[in-house]
Amino acid sequence: MSKARRARVFALANQKGGVGKTTTAINLGTALAAIGERVLIVDLDPQGNASTGLGIDERASSTADVLTGRLPISAVRIETRVPGLSLVPATIDLLAFERDSMSASGRHYRLRDAIASLLSAESEETGTTYILIDCPPSLNLLTVNALAAADAVLVPLQCEFFALEGLAQLLSTVEEIRVRLNPKLTIHGVVLTMYDQRTSLSDQVVDDVRRVLGDKVYATIIPRNVRVAESPSHGTPVLLYDYRCSGSQAYIKLASEVIERERRMRAA
Repeated sequence: MSKARRARVFALANQKGGVGKTTTAINLGTALAAIGERVLIVDLDPQGNASTGLGIDERASSTADVLTGRLPISAVRIETRVPGLSLVPATIDLLAFERDSMSASGRHYRLRDAIASLLSAESEETGTTYILIDCPPSLNLLTVNALAAADAVLVPLQCEFFALEGLAQLLSTVEEIRVRLNPKLTIHGVVLTMYDQRTSLSDQVVDDVRRVLGDKVYATIIPRNVRVAESPSHGTPVLLYDYRCSGSQAYIKLASEVIERERRMRAA
């Protein structure tokens, strides 16, 4: 790894639920780890689905402990069964953080500061290269913490009739965070999820999103796939559950596309 390189932090955000944020965090993280990156997923959703989806059921500590300053990320971080992929798990205690911190000083920067402390203690040769923050399905204090900590936002967008509904609000929020809290924040890309090739609606949504957002939309499209839907109940990323299925292959392509965008950005 180049000495000038630091870990890249992505927030996976969309205030709509059921669009594939957690599935994308788990499987993009797994695919990045499979090609040699050292990846940390930060579960910032009180439901803890990313934690469950990675087979982490016992959680003595969580992101709530990190945000309140009780513990550093290094003390909460758990290695998963995927080599090169670790997790900061979430519990329902995150709800208390949001309730109790609404007027606290520096509340927007708790996650940013915790990540900075982690990275400053790591070596450049063996430290984390990508951090993926799985945000809750709302534009609340937890999501603001993620956006304030991130270099860029990755937006999962379901191929459904109302796909673009609410996206303008998310993009407006990202711009507001960029102006007020995090000047480096950008939109890395939009990934279309749950594509159903049997319906003309999916094709129409793809065309509409690409027309509105242009090259911000990744070329890779994640198909609706039963193996992707099944894998979280087994606590396993789909790449381990069924490597050959269309969903696994799509996430491998997405990881390659993310890496390629990163290379172009560094070269610019």
